[in-house]
Amino acid sequence: MTASLSSTIAAIRPLDEAAMIAARLRQDQLTKPTGALGRLETLSIQLAGIYGRLNAPLTPRAVIICAGDHGVTAEGVSAYPSAVTAQMVLNFLAGGAAVNVLARQMNASVTVLDVGVAADLPDHPNLIKATVRRGTGNLAVEPAMSSAEVVAAIKIGIEAANRQIDQGARLLIPGEMGIGNTTPSAAIAAILTGEDVERVTGLGTGIHIAGWQHKCAVIRRALTLHRVDNTDAVSILSAVGGLEIAAIAGIVLAGAAARVPVLLDGVIATAGAVMASLLNSDCKAFMVAGHCSQEPGHRALLDYLGLIPLLDLDLRLGEGTGALLALPLLEAAIATLNEMATFAEAAVSGRGVARENESAVQE
Repeated sequence: MTASLSSTIAAIRPLDEAAMIAARLRQDQLTKPTGALGRLETLSIQLAGIYGRLNAPLTPRAVIICAGDHGVTAEGVSAYPSAVTAQMVLNFLAGGAAVNVLARQMNASVTVLDVGVAADLPDHPNLIKATVRRGTGNLAVEPAMSSAEVVAAIKIGIEAANRQIDQGARLLIPGEMGIGNTTPSAAIAAILTGEDVERVTGLGTGIHIAGWQHKCAVIRRALTLHRVDNTDAVSILSAVGGLEIAAIAGIVLAGAAARVPVLLDGVIATAGAVMASLLNSDCKAFMVAGHCSQEPGHRALLDYLGLIPLLDLDLRLGEGTGALLALPLLEAAIATLNEMATFAEAAVSGRGVARENESAVQE
């Protein structure tokens, strides 16, 4: 591993316990029954632990779309040709994709990180050109990339995230673009969970049932070909991963090291997050699962991480869209923790008074 990767991994520390205790105590004093706001309460406590303060900032917020092509598209696993990866990158840069619309609505910046697009892209202020290679190898017949390329892609993700953090970002959303990338994500899910390929493989961009069966067969060929250590992120990514998945792992690690929450999107982003967790399990505490997508491998990976998604809207777009849609829930968690009145402030009788009255009646 490079020095920058090792130092990032070593910098990750557990959540701030004192801030979490303070948040929990305040939740118990607010004008509501204990636990009445459900997962908003646990989310506010987690965010307090990440930031080390109750009034946690969520702005500025930055979407980093990691883009890379996949050699496995030669097997016909996607409904779209690999050329669409570069075309969609141009759409992101022009502001015309769903992620752009939602990012404008949520006041988030959008940057594209080209870590492996198989095309020349024009210069653009919102594009970071950091190509490791022009697409991965075909994982069904060869390793997706070398160990050195995996480490390079993770490092690029760290650098891209640190650039946003240095510019003030207090929330990171890793997005992705790469035709064929639900195939390596399903392979990763199968390796980590031990589930049958069919149980973690979805329809991706909308392939028909015969296409899905072929996709499953391609993944089974890859798993037979590659014998990997399911505890070693570099080994897994080298065999069946994606350049953008590795870069997302770097973003997650950088966020955790800088104590900035990482709001996860769909199956590809979560595959990257799982890789980060294999490099340092403490980074899981800095993740928030924005939603659960239609891809069955997504649920399997969320379960592996022990994360409960905030939304379930039958999404399967990627890009960072589901994570952006969950952003208002983070804002609501912080607002209710900090802006609600306590029982004392509102002169509202708390539970203790009710118990005293009940005791008096019984007497």
